[in-house]
Amino acid sequence: MTGRLVAGIGIRPGTEAADILACLDEALAIAGLAGSETARFATLASRVAEVGMIAAAADRSAELVAIPDEALKGFEAACATRSTRIASLYGVGSVAEAAALAGAGPGGTLVQPRIATARVTCALARSAS
Repeated sequence: MTGRLVAGIGIRPGTEAADILACLDEALAIAGLAGSETARFATLASRVAEVGMIAAAADRSAELVAIPDEALKGFEAACATRSTRIASLYGVGSVAEAAALAGAGPGGTLVQPRIATARVTCALARSAS
């Protein structure tokens, strides 16, 4: 497998780092990638300054990248799952999946569709190089 692993993460405001990391670890385990390094966390621009998100990225030594809402819409067709509520808010079926793909860059592929916990959604993508 080549390329960097990118976690696309959607959170509710005020979500703690422990909740984010638990969802990420669950997604990695489901994908058969338990313990893998996640080089980049990609999330909504409106969530990138959340204390929990910053702490979670720091905990994993991951680059934290803000994805503008408009950029998410370009990945609608590539999303494997769809939330009607999220689609009405952001114009894309899954923030986590779209953010993971956007964070992976051109040619990135979804390796784990969105999983959801009470306050977090997480999806994994791999960059092309």
